[in-house]
Amino acid sequence: MLSLVQPAAAKIVYTKTHHVIRPNHSYVLDLNHDGVTDLSIENTSSCGDWCGFTLVARAVAGNAVVGENYYASALTPGADIGPKQPFSGLVMAHYTNGFGSHSGRWGNVTNRYLGLKFRIKGKTHYGWARLNVSDHQFGIVAPLTGYAYETIPNKSIIAGKTKGPGDSSVEQRDATLTMPPLPPASLGILALGAPGRSIWRREESVGYAVIR
Repeated sequence: MLSLVQPAAAKIVYTKTHHVIRPNHSYVLDLNHDGVTDLSIENTSSCGDWCGFTLVARAVAGNAVVGENYYASALTPGADIGPKQPFSGLVMAHYTNGFGSHSGRWGNVTNRYLGLKFRIKGKTHYGWARLNVSDHQFGIVAPLTGYAYETIPNKSIIAGKTKGPGDSSVEQRDATLTMPPLPPASLGILALGAPGRSIWRREESVGYAVIR
């Protein structure tokens, strides 16, 4: 008698949360609640005659964020997050109150998604984090409202999807701790290293054009 092996059902683990990431604060994201940081969202500032504010999605080594040319994509609901996406995102938004302008794809958006690639026991998984982002005179404010990941390795996930086919989602309460405030940094963009300095120079050269 032949034994039929059924494929593992896809299951999405969804975590509902509401955490406001304010200027000079960071948030550590642990998508699968295993105690290992997968991503940090950093909201920094640098002030002189005017202030520049930068929101960055910094993946730990081996993980990555959907985006191109160092800019993290602000994905809309229904976007596919998987191996066909470019994963070179970093800067979400940069806002200057002296010029009243911003660059990056996350300027004043609601219910947009970071596409994420991360490792669990050496295997690649895909997930998303949902945020609202707004620019204010005194900085960027970014409420994180939820995040999820696909439990099947190398399987794509749809931005905003909270359950797998024919299966209820596993909803967890957010137990991630907030990192202590960062110093008001003349390190803002410079903390990004060479890519950050390149972005800063590019913004100055184009007059802080809005990049979508």
